[in-house]
Amino acid sequence: MRTTVYPKVVVIGAGSLFFGRQAIWQMTHSQHLRSGCLALVDTDAERLDKMAKLAQLVAAATGAPLKIEAHNDWKDALPGADFVVLSFAVDTVRYRGLDCEISARYGVRMCSGDTIGPGGIMRALRDLPAILECAADVARLCPDAWLINYINPSAVNGMALARFAPQVKSFALCDSLHMPHVKIRYAILAGLIDHASQWHAALDADFDLRIAGVNHFTWLLRADYRGRDFLPEIADAIRRRATTGDQAGKGAKQLHNDAITCQLSDIFGYTSACTAHTKEYVRFYQGRGALPSEIPPLRLWETDARYARHAAMWREVEETISGALPIGDFLARHRPDHATDIIETMAGGLGRPYYINTANKGAVGNLGDDAFLELLCDVDEGGPRPRSVGDMPLGLRGMTQLTLDTHELTAEAVAKGDYNLLRRALMTDPLTTSIEDADAILRDLLAAQRDALPDWV
Repeated sequence: MRTTVYPKVVVIGAGSLFFGRQAIWQMTHSQHLRSGCLALVDTDAERLDKMAKLAQLVAAATGAPLKIEAHNDWKDALPGADFVVLSFAVDTVRYRGLDCEISARYGVRMCSGDTIGPGGIMRALRDLPAILECAADVARLCPDAWLINYINPSAVNGMALARFAPQVKSFALCDSLHMPHVKIRYAILAGLIDHASQWHAALDADFDLRIAGVNHFTWLLRADYRGRDFLPEIADAIRRRATTGDQAGKGAKQLHNDAITCQLSDIFGYTSACTAHTKEYVRFYQGRGALPSEIPPLRLWETDARYARHAAMWREVEETISGALPIGDFLARHRPDHATDIIETMAGGLGRPYYINTANKGAVGNLGDDAFLELLCDVDEGGPRPRSVGDMPLGLRGMTQLTLDTHELTAEAVAKGDYNLLRRALMTDPLTTSIEDADAILRDLLAAQRDALPDWV
């Protein structure tokens, strides 16, 4: 690594509103990053210009001596990079809408449509070729850099980098288990504290929280505090919330999550740690049962609502640049991001643990060492080292392995350009129950998205 004090961080997909703004905030506030370089990359020149202007305003307002670069081509940004973060996607709102709408015609319902089911396979098909192309350029232009995938399906893309670009140092991220927020949330549910402001270092040290699984299909396996298991208290707190919570106005990813968490906990004995996505990984909420269920089938992901959310975010950026919104509002509204927190820890040698998607390496005893899991890791400039979790309970282990197989087949199919493997991935997927329906879904999705897919398709 060129330097661990003032690194160069390249953000490919700087127009990503779910990461670009937070990266700017963190790079200007962290003492370990603010004297480095932030290289913003986006193929959309207008969006890139807006984010670069925002970065310059924030740097000036905070007094950070941060060097800011803007590039349309990642090849121009990569030389000298220490960290390269991937956060791009091909017109993801529109295509996720198509994925969910077309799949629903054949009985597969997705509330998110970007990690499992036909939606996860199609998103990998759209974005993974560019990820692997970028990895090849990283190996050539900045071979000592860490390549951090922040694009869904995170596990598929992370697997593909580990297997098909082994010469590059890489891991994958998702912010659903961002520490310490997730630990504080469970401490409140366990009754150990009433509010996040009561969190302190001694409680952090004594609260043994263990979560493991595949990204978006993770499970709370242990919640010990000074020798006492608080999993029952956490489950009871979620159950109370499920009976009193108002579902009105909730989006597809939030709807009925507490009730579903309770139902899965009753079945498997452990609490889902990412129910907003996990409910999409299991077949129970597809509405295929002969008898009615107290929890209705998954509502489809809302394309229009996501477009509206993006538009509001861009208005904030534009009004901040124009001066209509004070820069102080931006500084107060935003906070660190999972990826930049990890970069700060690696660059500064801070020794903080984070949930990272990486090879199991024995952390979960009854899954393979190369199983690509989301695990609490110690991390430094040498990369992530998973902490031991123990065994995955039976039932959950089987579903975890099926998910891993689906993801690995998807990664291999895209990397090799093999339609038969792509079809096999969909047939292995836990949401598939009909060969004919799955073939129809794949046929219709490939036809509808031809302009966004690799040539071999």
